[in-house]
Amino acid sequence: MYFTDTHTHIFLEEFDSDIHEVVQRAKEAGVNKFYLPNIDVESISRLHALTDQYPDLCYPMMGLHPTSVSSDFQKDLTIIESWLEKRKYSAIGEIGIDLYWDKTFLKEQIEAFETQLQWSIERNLPVAIHTREAFPVVFESIHKVGAEKLRGVFHSFSGSREELEEIVHLQNFMVGINGIVTYKNAKFRDYLPILPIERILLETDAPYLSPVPYRGKRNEPAYLPFIVGKLAEIYGLSLEVVAEKTTENALRLFGG
Repeated sequence: MYFTDTHTHIFLEEFDSDIHEVVQRAKEAGVNKFYLPNIDVESISRLHALTDQYPDLCYPMMGLHPTSVSSDFQKDLTIIESWLEKRKYSAIGEIGIDLYWDKTFLKEQIEAFETQLQWSIERNLPVAIHTREAFPVVFESIHKVGAEKLRGVFHSFSGSREELEEIVHLQNFMVGINGIVTYKNAKFRDYLPILPIERILLETDAPYLSPVPYRGKRNEPAYLPFIVGKLAEIYGLSLEVVAEKTTENALRLFGG
């Protein structure tokens, strides 16, 4: 069985001391691709360094994370967009709206998000969307920019049934499932099957959101099989089928 981690930040400093071992453990667990979403201007050099080190395993995305949007976000967007002309990327990401921590820059977050959605249309790239307590705003922006022209993934889904039903109607979009699905309070497990397995992606969001039994510890791609096991239960499928389908889904959306 082979797995694809479609959203992992193993280029961050949390992995500086043992990145080779992290990659080796992932490979031994069957993970053969990592898609790496950028965060901000400062993270770009780290992102590129790791993808250059493991070009057959690591596939970069380029974007500005919503919690990194501030009053001078336009300057950051200019730098980020310039990189889209210099290197190959699998997606525009990680982008979106986050109203959990701070609503101060909501207007700026929306503008940055819609600008980057437009980039994805212009460059025919998928988007990796971060949304926290912001689904209505995110949906509004998607429809404003052009839902029929966009494709991508709602990263780290843990939303309501109504929010998932809205995603069902956005037929060019998939949902990323990570360690949250293994938590006791993950209510979305009950209605996740309204979205077919053909629209599910595996992700870790490492170093965050470790699955049970590693909750509270640093996450890493080698823990993907725990997520696969829970998805197999939810969908009533074998581990092999979940692995195969989600790998096909990742290749269909991101290529690489």
